[in-house]
This record gives sequence, C-alpha cells and structure tokens, in this order.
Amino acid sequence: MDYFALAMFPALFFLIFLGFPVAFSLMSIAVIFGLITFDMAVFYQFVEKIEDVAGNVVLAAVPLFVFMGSMLERSGIAEKLFEAVHLWTRRLPGGLAVGTVIMCIIFAASTGVIGATETVVGLLAIPPMLKYSYNKQLISGTICAGGSLGTIIPPSVVVVVLGPIADVSIGDLMVGMIFPGLILATFYIVYILGRCLIDPTAGPRIPHTDDDLGLGERLVITIQALVPPLLMIFAVLGSIMFGWASATEAAALGAFGAFLLTILYRRFSLAMFREALLKTLVITTMIMMILLAGNLFTGVFIGSGGIALVSDLIEAANLGPWGLLVLFLGLVFLAGFFLEWISILLIFVPIFVPLVQGAGFDLVWFCILILIMIQSSYLTPPMAPAIFYLRGIAPPEMTLRDMYWGVVPFLVIQALTLVIVMAFPQTVLWLPSKLLGFG
Repeated sequence: MDYFALAMFPALFFLIFLGFPVAFSLMSIAVIFGLITFDMAVFYQFVEKIEDVAGNVVLAAVPLFVFMGSMLERSGIAEKLFEAVHLWTRRLPGGLAVGTVIMCIIFAASTGVIGATETVVGLLAIPPMLKYSYNKQLISGTICAGGSLGTIIPPSVVVVVLGPIADVSIGDLMVGMIFPGLILATFYIVYILGRCLIDPTAGPRIPHTDDDLGLGERLVITIQALVPPLLMIFAVLGSIMFGWASATEAAALGAFGAFLLTILYRRFSLAMFREALLKTLVITTMIMMILLAGNLFTGVFIGSGGIALVSDLIEAANLGPWGLLVLFLGLVFLAGFFLEWISILLIFVPIFVPLVQGAGFDLVWFCILILIMIQSSYLTPPMAPAIFYLRGIAPPEMTLRDMYWGVVPFLVIQALTLVIVMAFPQTVLWLPSKLLGFG
C-alpha cells in the first residue's frame, strides 16, 4: 500500500491538466485515496485537518496583507512614487527602467501581494518608456522581473502561507528575505545600467529641458512621495524585525496604514472601500480553500506512508545532501510552469521539509531558496504568469516575442542569485540571527 500513495501525484496532475480547479483536484484525490487506504476513518483525519487550518492564528495575517495591497493599489501611492523616483534616475542610461525597478522594490515592500506590483507599475511605466523609444525587450523584462519582486521582497503573502506549512517562523523568513531580495534587485539595476551603457539606444537618457525642476522642488516631491510608504514598510517589517509585533499584528498595522493612506491621498470612497473588501474576500477565500485542500492531500499522503517511501527511494538513489537539494529545487522550478505558487508550497513543501531537515540543512535558508525558484518559474516561458500579467496591460506593439526574450537576461540573474544564496547561507541567516536571535 506504500507504493499506492505515489499514485496520488499523477492522479492529481491528470485532474489539473483536464482543467479542474487545483483546490477541488486536491480534495478529490484526498477523498478517493483516503477512502481506499483508511476507509471511513479518513473523515476523522479530515476533521482534524480542518480544525488545524481554521485554528491557525498566523493565517489571520493573510486577509490583512491582501487588504493592505488592495487599498494601496487605489491610494495613489504608485503614481507619487513613479514621479519621485524618476526625478532622480531619468538622466541615467536606462534611467526610466532603473527607476521602475526601484519603484517596484518600494511598492513590493509596501503591498506584499504578487501581481499587484506588476500591474500597477506596468500601467505607469510602459507609456513613458515607449515614448522615449526604449527597447521593447528591455521594457518587458524590467516590468516582469521588477513586478515579481513581491515574492522575495518582504512582507510577502507567500511567506505568511509558507511559514506554517514548513513550520518555520514567519518573522525569521521575512527578515531572512531582505538580503537575497536586495541582491536580486541590485543585479537587475546593474544589468540595466550596463546594457544601456553598451547600447545607448536600448534605454536613451532623457535630455534636459527648460522646465526641469530644481533640487529643492525635487526634494519636496520625493519626501512627500517616499515618507508614507517608508512609514508603511517600517510599521510592517520594522515591527517584526525589532520584535515589537507578530506577523499578524504587523499585518494589522499595515492594513490600518493603507486605509489611512487612501484618506491622506484623498482617494477614499465607500465604493473603493467596498471593492477592496470584495477583492480581499475573493483572494483570501481562494488561498484558504487551496490551503485546506492541500492539508487534506498531504495528510492522506503522509498517513499512507508516502514520506517514508520517498525517503527510501531518495536514499537508494544515493544523491547526497546537495543532490537532494538540487532535485527538490528543480521540481519546484518545473512545477512553477503549470501550478500557482500556493499549490507548489502545499504539494511539495510538506514532503521536502523532513527530508531537507534530515540532510542537515537549515529550513529558513531552504525556504528562501524555494521562494527564489518560485520567482524564477514565475518569469519562465512558456507558462510564465508574469508574462500573462504583462500581456493584459501592454499595448499591441509589445509582442509576446519581446516578452519571452526580454525575461531571459533576468532569468540568468535569478540563477546567479540562487547560486550566491546557496553558496553563502549567511546571506539569509545572518540578519535574523542578529535581529531576532535566530540560530
């Protein structure tokens, strides 16, 4: 019966490829295989799993982070940031693209919601870059890569879900993400500057004009645009880093701060508030439904002896600790071609974690590697979600070919960042150890 547990995966992927929703596919396979393996006793296990998910107070941060992102999309913060950042970068080679990445970093650190950053930033940044004849591949790669930084720049909804699944502190993960996220974003900026220095036509410098703002005016605009999001970032991430608040409490601060920002920028209305609440409800329900379904699926798989079997097979393959790690990361990368991030976490992480822990690797470090791989698969054609987001907001002159080729250099940067983080675990572990006393 142990080998029977492995059949759960091809059965699951078969249903997903047929077009069934992931949550219902997970639940269906869990029920069918659970009944075959445990008979009616499986429903007692299901009740326990439902109670575990419903009673997990950490997951209360999910709707709060989603609400924060929904409100910030409508607060006017993106427009203010766009104007302020490009005041300082526009004279650089590829300055509009560089400013777009910087804006993505700040906006991702403010919202924590995947997709929101790319959509909002893309709508703002694409028209001026096209106006100044930027290379369309560079535009595409910059928007896709910068917009997907929400996966690896804290705070992140992905981490709120990943922490309980891997049984790792969300605070440790959020602080551990900081250096890898900044390394990745820095490489993006260096690449853009280097490419535009070598080929000035890829990202022309914007010429001086008579109506250029003076230093004092630029400083005033920058302070007005940057102070609110920086206060937001400090309220959320700073309170976690300095141990002043739990992840859920920090998310509540962020949600309240986003609400205040909409009032500050005079964007608040009951209609907008209702839209944000409905979006929060829809996204949170989706996440929690898949989370519950994944718990049922992994509960049946583990209860059927699946973990023990996988462990025996890997031991027989004699891969060694690093071979095991590369195998797991490769599976996450491949799964990202056709599965959403939450499905990847729920299907693979519960299986990987005990094996990785047994191999002697640090779980916080391993979780950050998984986040980098998820972001890489997020950009990788042909099923790249980042490209689908961009396709929905890009003008017709930006073709899919531009988008596919545009993300390639950024995927190379992703791979380089992954190698650096794998080779130097302290890029993840040093900051949590100093700020949180972890490790």
